[in-house]
Amino acid sequence: MNRDSVRNVLNILFMVLTVIAIVTYFAADDFKTFIYVCAVAVVVKVVEFILRFMC
Repeated sequence: MNRDSVRNVLNILFMVLTVIAIVTYFAADDFKTFIYVCAVAVVVKVVEFILRFMC
């Protein structure tokens, strides 16, 4: 896989995790679940960001 396709997959994964985070914010009883999902989404986005600016 080239870098652009990996970035596209990471972006799609980030968007899915964001939707899951919104759902868990309203549906989950434990706030920690929301925080964990958000943290994973942010890590995925940071990895995509790093891939974007690598030479």
